[in-house]
Amino acid sequence: MSVENSSRTAVVLMAYGTPRTKEEILPYYTDIRRGRPPTDEQLQDLINRYEAIGGLSPLKQLTEAQRDALQRELDHVQPGQYQVFLGLKHATPFIEETVAEVAELGFTKIVGLVLAPHYSSYSIGQYIGRVREAAAPHNIEVVGVDSWAREDAFIDFLASDMKKKLASLPERTKVLFTAHSLPQRIIDGGDPYPEELRATAELVAERAGLTRWSQWSIAWQSAGRTPEPWIGPDILEVIDQIAQTRNTDEPIDGVLVSACGFVADHLEVLYDLDIEAKKHAATHGLAFARTECVNDNATVIAALAKRVINA
Repeated sequence: MSVENSSRTAVVLMAYGTPRTKEEILPYYTDIRRGRPPTDEQLQDLINRYEAIGGLSPLKQLTEAQRDALQRELDHVQPGQYQVFLGLKHATPFIEETVAEVAELGFTKIVGLVLAPHYSSYSIGQYIGRVREAAAPHNIEVVGVDSWAREDAFIDFLASDMKKKLASLPERTKVLFTAHSLPQRIIDGGDPYPEELRATAELVAERAGLTRWSQWSIAWQSAGRTPEPWIGPDILEVIDQIAQTRNTDEPIDGVLVSACGFVADHLEVLYDLDIEAKKHAATHGLAFARTECVNDNATVIAALAKRVINA
């Protein structure tokens, strides 16, 4: 235990996690399913998706790059005051493992930051809750950054790339802002997640010059494969609806997706959008493109560092 660390702050940077090897796909999928192993068919389907994007997701490397970039920025602004740790939801190092390490090193303060901009009790709320629960026996104070849906640097990053992409697409292109779908029951319980996504979408649309509401809309993606209803409309359904305008006076010729609910290139982006949604759009003769993910963009990471310090 370090006395020196008791005056410093640990930053637990949290993300979903991903298998690092093909052998980890089964335990990872089992963890997502709360300890219930997938069927052979479900497992093979996931393996096939990873194969389609090159074998595995780049999420591990990207999340580590985000951690390193945040550490550099904090060191630049307040040298020696912060140490950034990764805590993952479905892979090692699990959030609880990370908090145990933080406690062992003698930290008494944690700032929890999730690599997801839009607050939901189901996502960010759960991440911060797990940190608090793990930290409580060690009497570590925990402060969470709940939302950065309206962060100016994030909005600017999305709008700037959107303008570039729109310039290379047909004039009549519709922008779809997407985020990971959640079970409908969570939204029915008053969760602010859809409003969080809409706030980002409205700010980006305004900055990118999408002046008419008809130039953009919201779609959901990557819904879980469970019997209960998930938030919609799903992006593939929205692409179908857009295709139906081709026989009207105001046909839409292209789709630009801003996956603003995701901050790194991973399976939900590289497969669900770049392969599945793109192929779906192509069957309707629609042009298709996607704006970049934040990954370790220096300006956005600098803004997140400020939020950590202000917390």
